[in-house]
Amino acid sequence: MKIQQQIEALRNELREHNYNYYVLDRPKISDYDFDLKLKELQKLENQYPEFYDETSPTLRVGGTVTKNFNTVVHDYRMYSLANSYSKEDIEDWEKRIQKGLGDVDVAYVCELKYDGASISLSYEEGQLIKAVTRGDGFQGDDVTTNIKTIKSVPLKLKGDYPSKFDIRGEVVLPFKGFAKMNADRVKKGEEPYMNPRNTASGSLKLQDSAAVAQRPLDCLLYGIVGRNLGITSQWQMLEKAREWGFKVPRVAKLCKTTDDVMAFVEEWDKRRHDLPYETDGVVIKVNSLQQQDELGHTSKSPRWAMAFKFKAEQVSTLLNKITYQVGRTGAITPVANLEPVLLAGTTVKRASLHNADQIAKFDIRVGDTVFVEKGGEIIPKIVGVDFSKRPQNSQETKYIDHCPECGTKLERTEGDAKHYCNNYYGCPVQITGRIQHYISRKAMDIEGMGSETVTLLFQEGLITNYADLYTLTKAQLLPLERMAEKSAENLIKGVSESIKIPFDRVLFALGIRFVGETVAKKLAKAYKNIDALMAATEEELTAVDEIGERIAKSVTEFFANESNIEIIKRLKNYGVQFQLSAEKLKNQTEKLKGKVFVISGVFENMNRTELKKLIEDNGGKVSSSISSKTTYLVAGDKMGPSKRTKAETLQVPIITENDFLTLLKQG
Repeated sequence: MKIQQQIEALRNELREHNYNYYVLDRPKISDYDFDLKLKELQKLENQYPEFYDETSPTLRVGGTVTKNFNTVVHDYRMYSLANSYSKEDIEDWEKRIQKGLGDVDVAYVCELKYDGASISLSYEEGQLIKAVTRGDGFQGDDVTTNIKTIKSVPLKLKGDYPSKFDIRGEVVLPFKGFAKMNADRVKKGEEPYMNPRNTASGSLKLQDSAAVAQRPLDCLLYGIVGRNLGITSQWQMLEKAREWGFKVPRVAKLCKTTDDVMAFVEEWDKRRHDLPYETDGVVIKVNSLQQQDELGHTSKSPRWAMAFKFKAEQVSTLLNKITYQVGRTGAITPVANLEPVLLAGTTVKRASLHNADQIAKFDIRVGDTVFVEKGGEIIPKIVGVDFSKRPQNSQETKYIDHCPECGTKLERTEGDAKHYCNNYYGCPVQITGRIQHYISRKAMDIEGMGSETVTLLFQEGLITNYADLYTLTKAQLLPLERMAEKSAENLIKGVSESIKIPFDRVLFALGIRFVGETVAKKLAKAYKNIDALMAATEEELTAVDEIGERIAKSVTEFFANESNIEIIKRLKNYGVQFQLSAEKLKNQTEKLKGKVFVISGVFENMNRTELKKLIEDNGGKVSSSISSKTTYLVAGDKMGPSKRTKAETLQVPIITENDFLTLLKQG
């Protein structure tokens, strides 16, 4: 018992020293003394393996090798943020917030936007149990073993933490550590890394956790999600997270007005280069969690948060050539091929020119010196031309009129910015593009197959559409270049596993123009199976929430084509899911069909997300604002007074949570 107590005491002492050094930046002992204590603990743990503890500080050195990172579904979706670039954008956002909440006081929390790799850490009973990358927001890769090597990530919490929650943040590589890593690489004759962000992101997917432990990674936390957290505001959340042992940046401000917000933005736009980490903007959040809940989310981002992006770095370079890419829907995108130039830490060789109008607007020509910046700090774009350097023999850009892949004459409909190649079933790039979309992660998520493999299979005549994937055999695959037996087996297994993918993602995977993830979910929910959807008229489709004429026309045109019908028949025969699962249908009714609800306030028996799901599962629609079309306002505690006033003015019935449940029960 005495040995166990000695081991525990050492662990607790080392955890505290880790916290002081890596989180507070206030070490109380020397590195030498820390190492001596760590070695003492390692020796005792080796002698007495019965006292093993997976949160021990000795496990921070890594050593576990991960061959494959498992895909994990997030318990709470990781949304992306909407961007703003001016005070006007922030003021417009504030107006939308006031419209959503009514006449109430709103405070904002400003935090710096650190440029790293997004991560979600899951804790149960104060212990780190899982670390998952952002991925596509719905699911990511389990990188727990590698995250455990980051010294600022607590393996065990302290204080009055909730029993279960997820905390989100960024894994970053400080400039100082990045410079040292590159100096070491140059000394060894190796190529230096390009920028801290990509290096931090790549570090999370290294197979050997011991190699990750050697990198000076840090983890900055900023948001908690879960139930019964005992937290009422974003500001309190930051304070609590610090108390529990997390590294939460101190640079943050509680603001009462957008003028205060802009003062913070302007201050840190000037001072950001003094920080030890890469930053690309400021994140502004509504402080009250109840107000956040009330505002909710769009299909992509929270309505209660906005990222203000600092002005992008801009460089000039030579435009050598304009080429044209054909997308899977036939859309043509012009691409600027540039003299390579370093921009925001990466070498840029190409930039999107978007469409013919964009080229005409800036009068962009081959041979021009152009100004390039990264849109949202990610995708390079041309923002202007240095006319003083234009060559005398410069020729105006003539946009192509035939498809660069198949020679078909391009078409452009009125009101559409893009030119299209309408050789849908004959243009090779469109065919492979559709198959590449079908196998992609957000669609059928077929393991063991990538874009290059699809192109190779098409060129070899083994596939001409995505239904052909299900007929591939190992004997057909083995003769192909770079296709070993294991690769072939993985590919065939990945295809066969894809029949488990649910109907809404299958619908998205079909690649119907204008049918993205959100639209596919709405259509799957409204029609339940592919046969009902195929029989729907344009008029019927536009009656579905958020389905406009353009989408309806595209859907009916897709299903009017005999080739598409034949492919769907084949996919059905192979077992692909073309109807909602029994599990999803089990709780779905039409009891609330035609009824529009607005939810406001805090509820006793369920949270707003559960209430919204209950309404939608029973055929109702949830709206964010009250109008003459609103059937009921479901009112909880702390509801905004302006919503009540508007409901009363429009004579919209106001019901309680219990009234709603009674209404649902009675049908």
